[in-house]
Amino acid sequence: MFDAGKYFLKKQNRSAGISEEEIVKIAVKSLGLDDLKPFVPEEKIIEYRLHNKNNKSLIDLTCKGFANETASESPAPGGGSVSAYIGALGVSLATMVANLSSHKAGWDERWEEFSDWAEKGQKLKDELLFLVDEDTRSFNRIMDAFGLPKETPEEKAARSQAIQEATKYAIEVPFKTMQKAYESMEIIKAMVEMGNPNSVTDAGVGALCARSAVMGAFLNVKVNAGGLKDKTFVEDILKQGAGIEEGAKKTGSRITGPGEQQDQ
Repeated sequence: MFDAGKYFLKKQNRSAGISEEEIVKIAVKSLGLDDLKPFVPEEKIIEYRLHNKNNKSLIDLTCKGFANETASESPAPGGGSVSAYIGALGVSLATMVANLSSHKAGWDERWEEFSDWAEKGQKLKDELLFLVDEDTRSFNRIMDAFGLPKETPEEKAARSQAIQEATKYAIEVPFKTMQKAYESMEIIKAMVEMGNPNSVTDAGVGALCARSAVMGAFLNVKVNAGGLKDKTFVEDILKQGAGIEEGAKKTGSRITGPGEQQDQ
C-alpha cells in the first residue's frame, strides 16, 4: 500500500515526502478501494491489525495530552523525550517547506528535487518520534534495574550489571537524538537557502528546534554518563557529543543569523 501510494504520487508529479497515513490514503483513493464502501486501513491492512493497540505511546497523545503528561509528577517523559520531540517538530517544519516548494507555481520542473528533500525529512521525523518513546523506555529500564533483588552476592552482581547496561543505553538514546537532530539541519539549511521564500521563517524556527534538540539531548547524555563505570566509552561519547553540539550551534547561527546565538 505504501509503495502504491508513492507510485501514484510520483505519477502525478506530487511530493512523496508526506506522512505514511497520507500516502496510504492516496493509495486507497487511487486504487478505488473505497468506491463501494469505506476502506478502513486499521481494519484492512494486516500490519495495522497486528499493532498492539494496548501499547500506549507518548507520540499517540494529543499535544495537550503530551504537555499534561510531561507536567505531571511522573519523572518521565523528561528532557530526553522532549528534546526528541522538539527535533521532530524542527525537521517537520523543513519538510513542510519542501512540500510547499514542490507545488510552488513556476517551480514545476523542481517538484522531484523538493520531493527528495521532503522524503529525507519524513524519515528523520519518524526516527526522532521513535526516540521520544525510546528515551522514556530507557529511563524505565534503569528504574527496573534498580528494583532488582540484591540479597545474595549473585543477585547483587546481576543487579549491578543490569544497571550498567541500562545506563549505557540511556546514554546511547539521547546521543542518537543528537545525531538525528543535527542531521536534520542539512534539510533545514537547504530549505532556507532554496525553498519557498514565503516559508523561510518556518525553516528558521525549525533550525532553532533542531539546535535545542541537540543541546537538550546532550544534557541527558552527560547526566547519564555520570553513572557509567566504562570511562573509555564515556570519554568517547562525550567528545563526540561536544562536537555535534558545537556543529549544531554553528549551523544554527548560519541559518538564523549570529544575533540569535549571542546567548551561547
